[in-house]
Amino acid sequence: MNLIINAIYPLNAVVVAVICMLILSLCRVHVVISLIIGAFIGGFCSHLSLKETIDAFNMGISNGANIALSYAMLGAFAVAISKSGLPELLADKAIKQLTSAKQRLKWALIIIIAVVSISSQNVIPIHIAFIPLLIPPLLYVMSRLQLDRRMMACIMAFGLVTPYMFLPVGFGNIFLNQILLKNITTSGLDVSHVNVMYAMAIPALGMFLGLLCAIFITYRKPRHYKMLHETQITTDFNHVSRRSLITALLAIVLSFAAQLYTGSMILGALVGFICFIASGSIKWGEADGVFTDGVKMMATIGFVMITAQGFAEVLKATHDIEPLVINSAAIFGGNKVAAAFMMMLIGLVITLGIGSSFSTVPIIAAIYVPLCVQLGFSPVATVCLIGASGAIGDAGSPPSDTILATSAGLNADGQHDHIRDSVIPTFIHFNIPLFIAGWVGSLIL
Repeated sequence: MNLIINAIYPLNAVVVAVICMLILSLCRVHVVISLIIGAFIGGFCSHLSLKETIDAFNMGISNGANIALSYAMLGAFAVAISKSGLPELLADKAIKQLTSAKQRLKWALIIIIAVVSISSQNVIPIHIAFIPLLIPPLLYVMSRLQLDRRMMACIMAFGLVTPYMFLPVGFGNIFLNQILLKNITTSGLDVSHVNVMYAMAIPALGMFLGLLCAIFITYRKPRHYKMLHETQITTDFNHVSRRSLITALLAIVLSFAAQLYTGSMILGALVGFICFIASGSIKWGEADGVFTDGVKMMATIGFVMITAQGFAEVLKATHDIEPLVINSAAIFGGNKVAAAFMMMLIGLVITLGIGSSFSTVPIIAAIYVPLCVQLGFSPVATVCLIGASGAIGDAGSPPSDTILATSAGLNADGQHDHIRDSVIPTFIHFNIPLFIAGWVGSLIL
């Protein structure tokens, strides 16, 4: 009983901060404001003074500069791709099929968006930058087909999250090899012999089952939307030069190669952007305007991610994450089933607050590895548990760049709500099955 009391009282600052942020977001307070308020409430609930909270928040913001610059460059590269006419050409082809093969077009659209989302993590590593360019031109098509945009949000979230948590290529190489395995090894457990794809197969299967549920059960019925911007979509797409398309494909290939070789999204996007300028597809005098448009497109997401870094730094400064894990695990003693459940739950809470799986794993690995060894989890099960605990919450977190970009694309005509149509659907369809799959996987591997 004393352990339970100690775990609950006094209130854990991390839990309080995350709950406050989520409540404010659900009440339709802007995510940036919600994160700032949540961070300061978390600081006040811990031992931190006002100055210490501000210093921690400012330190986190400075650490987010690299992220902001990455998204700015990705935005510029994405706008440059749009100048080639590729997204509009796809939308134009789709519109021409509306009158003849609606059902076939519906499934073609679902498959194309799923493939592009998955490819954005590895084959064409532009991450979320494709969404504001590809999705808005297709909204009229989706409305005509009466496709539920909540389903489309789930499809994009699946494509943006599952590949990096299962395939060690592109962003998956960063998450699985450079973050997950490296932090587990640094924390004292040798996992050099562990096949990371085998360890993460069950959590990935949980994500896939959630996707099937969204497509074939939850959101399979038609949903009606207003027909907006029809004239904008059906014009100006008939003059796409072959040279522009070839340049766009070459820029994508060079960007991919540069990103793989250097491991830098910034340099990869820069190489692609320069390719457009060097080929003449973007005139020298227009380059500044294109870059500015890209920065504007990604500005909101960049500000949210910078603020989320400040929020995360305050959570770390409270030093309440480790007591939360240790006290929770102590409640269940040597019970692996209950301990794994609690560790998955804590991972969900942390990632919901931070909005980034990549930031969650380094926080929890140092604490989870000794606990897993003490409780008798195998190295494969430990990788599965920590990987799933880190990945859970990326889909369904209000400040997650995955969900923010999804909402930005689907709400281009003002008919898609960030919380109700993106956050809640993706939380239900991915966090619940991933929670169960990660929990079960850690017990049977």
